[in-house]
Amino acid sequence: MYTLYGSKGSGSATAEMGLRAAGLEYRIVNAASWEPGPGLDELRKVNPLAQIPTLVLPDGSVMSESAAILIHLGLSAKPGVLLPKDDAARAQAIRGLVYIPANCYSCITILDYPDRFTSEQDKESLDAVRAGTRARLHRHWEIFADTFQATPFLNGAAPGALDFLAVVVSKWAGARAHLKEHRPQFADLLQRIEAHELVAPVFRAHWDA
Repeated sequence: MYTLYGSKGSGSATAEMGLRAAGLEYRIVNAASWEPGPGLDELRKVNPLAQIPTLVLPDGSVMSESAAILIHLGLSAKPGVLLPKDDAARAQAIRGLVYIPANCYSCITILDYPDRFTSEQDKESLDAVRAGTRARLHRHWEIFADTFQATPFLNGAAPGALDFLAVVVSKWAGARAHLKEHRPQFADLLQRIEAHELVAPVFRAHWDA
């Protein structure tokens, strides 16, 4: 059985979607660096960085990083379930899985901790860092929407790894509202992914949707 360390409303929802779609048995340990308790203590034993999601595989080895977890599950699952069967489509899906953490999730980190990215610690300076980062984040989502096309989902006939990562990370920092105005077709896609039977139960558990 897999063991997934995560917390409600966090990026661990992506790994949970991947495990569920692949039909794998797993247990969830509630753990996060901001939630002291036995779950966090257990998480630190397997991942000293206390990152979530962290996934312990049945053989006891440890995976971290959402994109890496989804790629691993996709390569382990039946072809077409989490990653496209077609070589060219699969290559683009992997590209997208790396694009989101590199360009979108990295902005979320700055928005959460702007003080780490400037020597100026006054409120006006920190607000300026947030404003610039939010604009860059939204532009990165516009580029993603223009680059990765759905047929009808990003994975093909049904949502897969790239759909899962996109639908979760776009929940944050006003990205959905921005996309609804500037890339309405992509915003509609995110709503379809969220409502899909593979995704909806996890979304309800994490965001009471």
